[in-house]
Parts: sequence; C-alpha cells; structure tokens
Amino acid sequence: MKAVGIKSYKQHRLQGAFDVIVIGSGISGMACAAILAKEGRRVLVLERHYTAGGFTHVFKRSDYEWDVGIHYIGSVSHPRSMLRVLFDYITNGELEWEDMGEVYDRVVFGDEVYEFHKRPRNFIAHLQERFPDSADKRAIEQYVELVGKASRAGLMYFNEKALPPDIAAAMGDAMRADFLRYASQTTREVLEELTDNIKLIGVLTAQYGDYGLPPGQSSFAMHAMVANHYMYGGAFPVGGSSRIAETIAPVIAASGGLILTNAAVAEILVENNRAVGVCMEDGTELHAPLVISSVGVENTYRYLLPAGVRDAFDLPAMADKVEPSVSHVDLYVGLQESSAELGLQKANYWVYPDDQYDHDATTAAYLADPNADFPLVFISFPSAKDPDWENRYPGTATVEVLTLAPYEWFRQWEDTKWKRRGDEYEAFKEQLSQRLLAVLYRYEPQLRGKVAHYELSTPLSTRKFANYRHGEIYGVAHTPDRFAQKFLRPHTPVANLYLTGQDIVTAGVGGALMAGVLTISAIEKEDYMTKIRNAVLRNT
Repeated sequence: MKAVGIKSYKQHRLQGAFDVIVIGSGISGMACAAILAKEGRRVLVLERHYTAGGFTHVFKRSDYEWDVGIHYIGSVSHPRSMLRVLFDYITNGELEWEDMGEVYDRVVFGDEVYEFHKRPRNFIAHLQERFPDSADKRAIEQYVELVGKASRAGLMYFNEKALPPDIAAAMGDAMRADFLRYASQTTREVLEELTDNIKLIGVLTAQYGDYGLPPGQSSFAMHAMVANHYMYGGAFPVGGSSRIAETIAPVIAASGGLILTNAAVAEILVENNRAVGVCMEDGTELHAPLVISSVGVENTYRYLLPAGVRDAFDLPAMADKVEPSVSHVDLYVGLQESSAELGLQKANYWVYPDDQYDHDATTAAYLADPNADFPLVFISFPSAKDPDWENRYPGTATVEVLTLAPYEWFRQWEDTKWKRRGDEYEAFKEQLSQRLLAVLYRYEPQLRGKVAHYELSTPLSTRKFANYRHGEIYGVAHTPDRFAQKFLRPHTPVANLYLTGQDIVTAGVGGALMAGVLTISAIEKEDYMTKIRNAVLRNT
C-alpha cells in the first residue's frame, strides 16, 4: 500500500495545475517539495522508479527488507543539530531516530580493531590509546581540529551557491577562498602533513567508502565533512529508511501536491529559454512555471534538456568537467533468527586487507585485478539498528555487505534485462557473493550456516533503479577539482530551472538534504537554513 501522498503515475489521473515540478524523489527533491509545500505551493514530484525515496528507499522480500542507501546518518541524535532540525521540518517531526550508541564504526585490519567513538574527546582518547606515541597523539588532536575547521569553512562556500549569479560573480571568490584551501588538497596530502605514520593515516581515513575515493584522490574537504558528520555518533531511522519518504509525502500532500512513482521524464520543456514543464516518456506534457531537477548534473545537462538548449549553452562540456563517483556491489543477507539471538551489534564494520594500511595501493591493486583482496568491505546490520524491526519482521535479521566495483566490470551486460542477464553474469555475481560472505563469516562466525537468503546488487542495478548511467552512488566524484567547478550550483542557464542534489553540495543523504534547502534559498532569494532553524526551534 502506498503512503499518503504517494501514487503511481500509471494509475492516477492528474487534475489541476501545479506550481512546481520536481524531477526525482531523492531526499533533495523531496526536501525541496516539502519546503515549498509549507509555503503554500502545489508541488508534483516525479519518480521513475516504482518506489519513492531515491537512495532512501528500501526493497523487500517476503521476510525481510533492506535499506539500499542509508546505513547510518550522523548529526541527527541531538534535537538542535542543523540536520535534525531540517529533517524535523520536512517531516513535521514525524521521523524518529535511534542512536547507534557509543561506538558507531569498527575499523578492522586483519585482527587489529579500532573503534570510532562519538564525541570528539572520546574519539581522540580511544585512538590515542591505540597510538600512544607522543607524535601520534598530537597528530590525532590536530586532525580532529582540522576536520572541524574545514567543515566550518564550508558554510560560506555553500552559501555562495545560493546567491543570484550577478552577486556571486562579484563576491563569490572571497566567499569560497577559505574552504578551497582545504578542498584543493587531497586527503592524503593533508594527513601526510600531520604524520608519517601510514598505519595512523589508514585508520583516520577508514571511512573513505562513505564518499568513494581513497585518500590520494579525494578532496580533504569532502573527507573532513564526512568525518565531522559522524563525530557525534550515528543514528538510524526508526522503522527503516522508507519512513523518510512516508513522513515527507503527507507534508507535500497538505498543499495539494503528491509524489508519483513509475513516472519517467523524457525531457524538460523549454520555451524562450524558460522551463515550462516536462514531457513524460509516454508523451504526456505536464506544465508548471518552476522546474527543479534532483537527478544530477549529468542527467540534466546531457540528457533531459532539449538538444538546442544543450548546444546553446555548451552544457555537455560542463558535464565533462566532472567524473562519476564510485560504483559498488551490495550483498543483501537475510537470516531466520533475530539480531539479539545472533548477537548482532549496531556498529558498522570497515574491513581492510590484513596489515594493508595504504588505501590507495590496495584500491589500485583491486581495480587492476578483480581477484585481488577487496580494498574495503563495509558491513552494516540494519535490523539491529532499528528498534521497530521485530514488530515488522519478528524472528529475522538482515545484514548488508558492500564493496567497490567499477562499472567497467559489468558494462558487457548493460543492454541485457534485469533478472535476465545470463549465466555468465550470474556466475560472476555468485563469485563476488561468496567472497563477501567469507569476509562476513570471518568477523561474525556465528552466522555461518544461518543465512536463509542472499542476493547481490551490482552497478547495473543502480543504473536501472537510480538512473545513474555508470552505476555511481555519490553523483560526481568528490575530487579537489570537483569543488573548483563554479557551475555546480542551483542556478542553470535556463530561467526557472534549478538543480538540487548531492552534485550541488556533497555526497550522501546529509549533503543532498542540505542541497535541497540551498536550492530553495536560491529560488526564494532568502536564507532558508536560518528560516527553518528559527521555525523549528520556536516550536520546541
């Protein structure tokens, strides 16, 4: 049954005019829609997938469900944190969070385990116990301080993106300068200025899977924002991540809007260089005076705009300035015992090859040879994180096991149909599945013989359901060069067409949510971050 405010395009007859059309129902698109709905706008959200939510959606089998994109969210446990305030605003406070506890990540190199504790002082204290040398202890303190500074520097950088283009042209460079000092360096370059201990660098950069690039390729600013995001711990949505769309949709519906699934957009309609609506894949035209695209720069600039518009503004050349982020495989595991019976904990694992602390070297070896050690394996226990799980699926548990997997390994099957890609494809998936299960059993040996169901998603799954053409999960790659691109902003060369999403801010659900608020600030020419904070805090 669809939640309130979510219907199928194939089964619903649209009536009346809409003030805004949003393409894509990821968190950024839903946030834009909810905020505008609270301003009295009637908003239509169009989602090509059969379920709403983008990377916040779940998929289900008879006894299980899995969260395809949300494994934990930082900065929401405290009711006055900015991210929590934003979630409360767009859900009318209906979305609940379960804190993951003192330890949110376990970093594992063979038999060596390092715990990431919430709150900076605890994070520092634990790592200093493991790295007692005075130089290492000082480097850990400097690292945490630098992570905070880089994150705070982002405030002016991102605010600049919401300014009208003429004002941004005059003031932008000054507003961006401080942040770009951090963003223009790789994570490895910055860490090597603090310490020459490769083991310490390997531990401090262990969350690189949260943005997809090893330290030698990623922007330090991206790393800093992720590390800072979790510095006060992780949390999980009570009832699973599908609760995000389920709690946002009624807010949109309250002003007459709705989210339509199975609603694929073929083209954005442009008249006299002004967006006036969209043309659906079935040929139906839907009109609105404002269009927001939350499906990424690549899809919008290269495919959704008419050829004449693309050529007039050389939009494909803009898209060429950035590269797609990492793709992955994800093993979804179901067990016929509860998390408590199996002894599963809330904390994630970040697993690395034994005694191999150089993430760039292990990643390069793996990309050159699929049979090499996985450069990282991320293991999450969603059923253990969700206190409502037992109410929905009593006596069961789920695990997710992820690793990097370049799209090129799967390109030969990109023209085949889902679930009918052939024996060779299935054999490759099974090989990867068994290797990932072996990693899981090494660190949770009690699960051996208890697995009742498993299935592997590949970059082709991401391509099909999220419409990222290279199976990427974080939009554009978060390299130093990415943050130098001034065109990654809400404004487009087409009047009344705006962009939102993680390409506009940063990777992940938190970044995409912030992008939604930034886009509305650009549209309304008002600081909605402050407006929303004041509105929520007045009512608490």
